[in-house]
Amino acid sequence: LEAMAEILKANNVQVRSADIGDISKRDVIEAGVVKAREPLVGAILAFGVKVLPDADAEAQAQGVKIFRDPINYNLIDNYLNWVKEKKERKNEEEFNALIKPGKAMVLPNCIFRRANPLVVGIEVQAGRIKQKVSLIRAEDGSDLGEIQQVQEEGKAIGEAKAGAQVAISMEKPIAGRHIFERDVLYVKVPENDAKALLSAHLEDLNAQEQELLREYVTMMRKRIPFWAGSL
Repeated sequence: LEAMAEILKANNVQVRSADIGDISKRDVIEAGVVKAREPLVGAILAFGVKVLPDADAEAQAQGVKIFRDPINYNLIDNYLNWVKEKKERKNEEEFNALIKPGKAMVLPNCIFRRANPLVVGIEVQAGRIKQKVSLIRAEDGSDLGEIQQVQEEGKAIGEAKAGAQVAISMEKPIAGRHIFERDVLYVKVPENDAKALLSAHLEDLNAQEQELLREYVTMMRKRIPFWAGSL
C-alpha cells in the first residue's frame, strides 16, 4: 500500500484515501464525490482485494472506474494511461467547440447575388471558413452576420481552408452597401474563444493559424484595448 501511494505521488496523482481491505460501497460513494469535482481523480485502484457486490453495483451506477490488475505497476500504468486518454479526449472536444480564426477576400466579379441571401465568391487566405460562423469586415470591423452555407463547385461543404476558392451565402449583408469586391473578411472569433485558443490550444493550431490568430487579436485591440488578454 505504501509503495503504491509513493508511486502515485511521484506521478502527481492525488490520493484521497489509501487503505487495506475489500472495496466497499462506502469507498465507491466517496470516489463518486471526488469524481463529481475532479472526474480524472474519482477512480479506485484495487490491488489484491475483492470488490464487494454492492460496491460493484454502485460503481456502475455512478460511473466510477475501478482498476484491477495482479501486478501493481501495471495497475498504476493502466490508470495513468486512462487519465492521459481522457485528458486528450477532453482537450480535443474543447478545441473542436471553439471558433477558429479565418481570413478571406471577396473575389472580383464574383458577386452572384446581391441580397436575400447574398452569394459571393471568396478566396480563403488563411485559417478556415465554415457555415454558422460570423464574419466581420476588416476595414471597419462591421459585423456581417452568419455564413449560411459554403459551396465548392456547386456542392455544400463543411469548411474551406487556406487557398480554396468557394462561394458563401449570407442573409444579413447587401452587396454594395455592407460588402464589396476585394473586401478582406475575418471570422468573428468570440473573445472567450480567442483566450482559450491563446492559453490552452495554441499548439493545436498550425503555424499559419497561430499567426492569423495573433493578427486578429492585434486588430481587435485597436478597437478594444486588452481584448483577449495577453498575447
